[in-house]
Amino acid sequence: MQASPDLELKALYSRSLASAQSLKESVDLYSDDSKPLSDLLARDDIQAVIIALPIPAQPAYIKQALTAGKHVLAEKPIAKDVAAARELIQWYGDGNNVDKTKATLAIAEQFRYLNAFQLGGRRVRELGGVLNFRVRMQTCIEQGSKYIETAWRKTPEYQGGFLLDGGVHFTAGLRCLLGSEAKATSLSAFTAQHQSYLPPVDSADAVLRLKNGGQGTFSLSFGTTATGNEWVVACKGGEVVVEPFEGKVTVKAKGDSEGKFEEAKDEFGGVKQEVFAWAKSIKEGKPDPQQSPEEALGDLEMLEAILKSGQRDGIPVNLYHQT
Repeated sequence: MQASPDLELKALYSRSLASAQSLKESVDLYSDDSKPLSDLLARDDIQAVIIALPIPAQPAYIKQALTAGKHVLAEKPIAKDVAAARELIQWYGDGNNVDKTKATLAIAEQFRYLNAFQLGGRRVRELGGVLNFRVRMQTCIEQGSKYIETAWRKTPEYQGGFLLDGGVHFTAGLRCLLGSEAKATSLSAFTAQHQSYLPPVDSADAVLRLKNGGQGTFSLSFGTTATGNEWVVACKGGEVVVEPFEGKVTVKAKGDSEGKFEEAKDEFGGVKQEVFAWAKSIKEGKPDPQQSPEEALGDLEMLEAILKSGQRDGIPVNLYHQT
């Protein structure tokens, strides 16, 4: 926010004053045990808010901010499950609740702003007709790391635990690569918990079927001794290999054994880029489609289907909201 030329940080809200003070910013502070959020939202000099709260809490705060006429950028996932996400989207779409000319809802997902995913997605569409794909992300979230040492993550009150919280990035990345022309229609998955401190599951392996008849595998684990990530999409015209965290894309046209390497470095990184894009969308009065609630719903739906299929010992689950 501070790096954006279009934004000025005015105030911070947290549920406790102590946590707001811990950020050590010279701005006005609000909390449930001092000046309430309603006071902040009543200010005329604040046009927009970024909401980054525990997953189950977010929708209520999103509604409160939108009702007050503030633009909202809310952290992913959009909600704890598809049902809650659909309810929020329907509420937002009801003209009686929000004046969208004055207050808009955007959902943050930095993977959509990584240059490698954007370039890789364009190359996939240029080669036409996805045949199959494989996505693999394997790591271990260690006890004591900043990613797990919060009470709401240690004892998650939402499906999938860390697999939902962290995994929704990777369904977003996959959907960005495949595009709407190769959207998933069904999947079958197995899930497991390998680390006791990552309940209820920390690993998933799924097979997805695409609308065009293609298919692929999606392997995700935050609790394994294996490491590394892999993003490969085979198309009718060749193969696209994406290395999102190294900023590289390699295209191997059909019949080309070596392929063409392209750099896709990120000058600012995904988080800054998404905040910059959000600020620009407010300034220009044109919501960024990459931050639409419907896109976030698609990311969440794919992850939820993986979790549901895993609970049912691999029984296929249909997908309905892919965009």
